[in-house]
Amino acid sequence: MHHLARPLFGNVPESTVYGGPKPQSPNQRVTLNSLRQKHLACEPITMVTAYDYPSAIQVDTAGIDICLVGDSAAMVVHGYENTLPITLDEMLIHCRAVTRGATRSFLVGDLPFGSYESSSSQAVDTAVRVLKEGNMDAIKLEGAAPSRIGAARAIVEAGIAVMGHVGLTPQAISALGGFRAQGKTINSAVKLVEMALELQEVGCFSVVLECVPAPVAAAVTAALKIPTIGIGAGPYCSGQALVYHDLLGMLQDSHHAKVPKFCKQYGHVGEAINKALSEYKQEVKNKVFPGVSNTPYKISEGDVDGFMNELQKMGLSEAASAAATAFQGMGGNK
Repeated sequence: MHHLARPLFGNVPESTVYGGPKPQSPNQRVTLNSLRQKHLACEPITMVTAYDYPSAIQVDTAGIDICLVGDSAAMVVHGYENTLPITLDEMLIHCRAVTRGATRSFLVGDLPFGSYESSSSQAVDTAVRVLKEGNMDAIKLEGAAPSRIGAARAIVEAGIAVMGHVGLTPQAISALGGFRAQGKTINSAVKLVEMALELQEVGCFSVVLECVPAPVAAAVTAALKIPTIGIGAGPYCSGQALVYHDLLGMLQDSHHAKVPKFCKQYGHVGEAINKALSEYKQEVKNKVFPGVSNTPYKISEGDVDGFMNELQKMGLSEAASAAATAFQGMGGNK
């Protein structure tokens, strides 16, 4: 698989990895090096989720810098109410599908809930599987509790690139009491800055800031030497992220869709899909589809006659008549 050959810098010294800024070709694979160059040049970084081969192709073709195989797949693909149920094996299936579709974007795989919290060794084993079996370039983990900081440190020390994640961390909804914005008080805002600094200290190459006030996100971004990726955190981050299905408006008309308040919908793909499916249903119902142009496979008149004779011999006169009618209905030899 081609992504195994991509550069994975992990905790290699920054001076060795990054060097001086160099212009990047539009078709060149995104690496930690090129992400760092964007950050140094104050050029915003783009990140979008993808969960399968088609979405990966679309994200990659659009030139998105980072393609995140997020555990949000639990909600937008599998229909769960939150991200907790999805398993590591399910995430690996999504990772492999995305890898086959994305050849340019930097690929980051989420570590799902329950796959890295127990111990540093569990965290490293899971991260290794995401790289070796999922063919990702890096992993993302949520939170900055002591156990998660320890997990991030151990994974970085194992030579694997780690993206941190603070603010609203969906895997912690049990403790947070639901999907709630974070950093809205003095103490919680200061705590966010401290957590982000801790993640930088253990070697994370970037930190996602989710659902925090813009001044807090701006402070975190200014305090860090690594890029911040905002999602619902305002315009003062080093880059921005959105969920594929949300920004495309794929599920807004479904009974279970919950588009976040911060999301801007750049399309209404769901409406187009529903319209197409409804038209298909009506054309089938009205016997308009498939027509002659959708029935490309032909049989000669001589073969039809021979076929009908055989059917007659078998006592299937109605079948023979149906074949003759269909042959004429499809234009005969035309």
